[in-house]
Amino acid sequence: MATYSKELLSGSTQGKNISVTGTTTGASVTVHTAVSGTTDLDEIWLYACNTSATARVLTIEYGGTTDQDDLVELEIAADSGWVLICPGLLLQNGLIVKAFAAAGDVININGFVNRIDK
Repeated sequence: MATYSKELLSGSTQGKNISVTGTTTGASVTVHTAVSGTTDLDEIWLYACNTSATARVLTIEYGGTTDQDDLVELEIAADSGWVLICPGLLLQNGLIVKAFAAAGDVININGFVNRIDK
């Protein structure tokens, strides 16, 4: 029987917001590193907010950085509250979720992981 535990994002310090400081893929920030191996799963829930007076494009690199299939781009409205950007998608095998934005230090990411141990 599987067990579930709620975990902090590995890129967060004690559950605090993760500031998206990078503006290119090479400067992207680590949001979360998934559980190692291919048996267990991380169900990832991410939210973003924009503290700028200008809408900004946020790019999520989900499990990789070089393949178009790894990228998710969305515009986060100006002065927005929390917006759901990752609705419980699964990841495993130590793959990494990273983020960068059109401007540094204006987008924050927070969330949690439901770790599923099979």
